[in-house]
Amino acid sequence: MSDYSASSDHVPAGAMQEISNHPRSLLAMGDLDVHRLGEILTLTQEFRSVLRRPIPKVPALRGKTIANCFFEDSTRTRCSFELAAKRLSADVITLTEKGSSLSKSESLRDTVRTLECMGVDGFVVRHHASGVPARIAAWVDHPVINGGDGAHEHPTQALVDLATLIEKWGSLAGARVLIVGDVAHSRVARSNVTAFTLAGASVSVCAPPTLLPPGIEGWPVTVSEDLDAEIPEADVVYLLRMQQERIVDDPVVPSLCEYARGFGFTEERARYLHSEAVVMHPGPMNRGVEIAASVADLPISLVEKQVSNGVAVRMAVLYLFFAGIP
Repeated sequence: MSDYSASSDHVPAGAMQEISNHPRSLLAMGDLDVHRLGEILTLTQEFRSVLRRPIPKVPALRGKTIANCFFEDSTRTRCSFELAAKRLSADVITLTEKGSSLSKSESLRDTVRTLECMGVDGFVVRHHASGVPARIAAWVDHPVINGGDGAHEHPTQALVDLATLIEKWGSLAGARVLIVGDVAHSRVARSNVTAFTLAGASVSVCAPPTLLPPGIEGWPVTVSEDLDAEIPEADVVYLLRMQQERIVDDPVVPSLCEYARGFGFTEERARYLHSEAVVMHPGPMNRGVEIAASVADLPISLVEKQVSNGVAVRMAVLYLFFAGIP
């Protein structure tokens, strides 16, 4: 590993030379090839070591200003991006819809252009509508990182999940990942299918037909409605939250209780996992719906590890996309 120094601008060996080859923005997992994915994972290891220091900070982005534009509620993503930027010594502006002139009918374009005119060096954007980060990237001259847009994608969550599993196993080649739940409304599922497949895993999804998205037959996954049949074969059971806020039409399941009976991950179902298998969840968890409260706290659960890895992964992303800005 490269040697970081709190008194210098050291960066990982060779990383600065690679920056000019990176895409300007990270809007979807498809923006990353195997090489760039490997760079992010390598940098994540470097930054994990930084975070273990008594003073967990490096000056890699000193002098940069990042705007966290979170127009949808968030705890994990927003706080981890803010911490990541501060650990890299960047200045951070956090903007929400309620606390901005958007609530006075200012256009989104004028809002982000105003921030750029103030000297912001780039944006992290979270929005309830799909495609907004891409639209902002077309309006501004600096990088945009997608912090989650509608039911489209959440690339940094996929990177967090991938880094968490690789930290545990060293590789995902040949691993069997089972994604369970509300795939239709999940940006995490879309990004994770790409990430896990790129890393060499095989992916299955398990959900009632009403929670499968149109075009699922074109995804590189197998599809099942029988959770109990899938569990014994899985190395990773990745549970998704029922996203009630995105379900605007007719109910997609008879009730949450009925959903939990068919697709909730209970203690009884956990007994059918093989000895090395793990359980993951991107949060926030609905305990007692997609996952039993007792299972969420078992040693097989990587949920808290996912959260703790969020800062290091997002430090890696911010460094790669922002350090080369003149």
